[in-house]
This record gives sequence, structure tokens and C-alpha cells, in this order.
Amino acid sequence: MHARKALLVAAVVAVGSVGFATTSSAQQMKHAATGQVHVKGSAKLKSEAKVTEADAIATAQKEVPDGKIESGEIEREGGKLIYSFDIKVPKKSGITEIAVDAMTGKIINVAHETPAAEAAEKKKEAKHQ
Repeated sequence: MHARKALLVAAVVAVGSVGFATTSSAQQMKHAATGQVHVKGSAKLKSEAKVTEADAIATAQKEVPDGKIESGEIEREGGKLIYSFDIKVPKKSGITEIAVDAMTGKIINVAHETPAAEAAEKKKEAKHQ
């Protein structure tokens, strides 16, 4: 009788472990598919934003659903506080840059940059830093 109880406990633990492993695996796959986006920028700018990083990321991903966010930044541009995301679209050269207003959450600009324009922008940004 004691052996049956031990076997039952072992079966319950095994089933529970499989369920946990499946859930954990699904969460890892979800993170791998969406990617963890780190939004660069000062803590001061982030504290001024009324829109969360997560909401801004979701807005950018809705605009380019088949793209992968390669980088994100919060910055002041043209007097506005914005989240700027560089998104790589499969089978398309260059990147799509999405600007999301950090105060309203609305998309304020969508622009496609060729690889040459992207390289020139990175070079210009490196000079300013």
C-alpha cells in the first residue's frame, strides 16, 4: 500500500514538472520571438514620459508586425520627447525607423532608411557623443 502512494506522488510530481517545463518553454519561446528590447536613454527622460516603454514597443510592433526591433531609444527630437525604434524587416534592405510620441503614444513618424543612410546616421551620432 505504501508503494502505491509513493508511485502516485511520483506520477503527480512528474506531471507537474512536465506542465511547468511546457509553460517555461512557451515563455522562453515568446521572449525569443518578441526579443527583449532595451530602450536606451537617460533616467530623467524616461521619468518624464507618460507612455511606458512596453506600450511604445507594442505600438511600434503593430506598425511593422513582421519586423524585429533592433534598437530603441528615448530622446528629445524637434522639441518632442519620443521613443525611436529601428526595425529590421525580413527580405528588405535597411531599416524602418518608427518614432512614437512619449507623451501621447501616437506614431509621429515612419521612415525607411537605406543601408547607406543608416550608416551615415550612425557616423553622425558617433561624432556627437
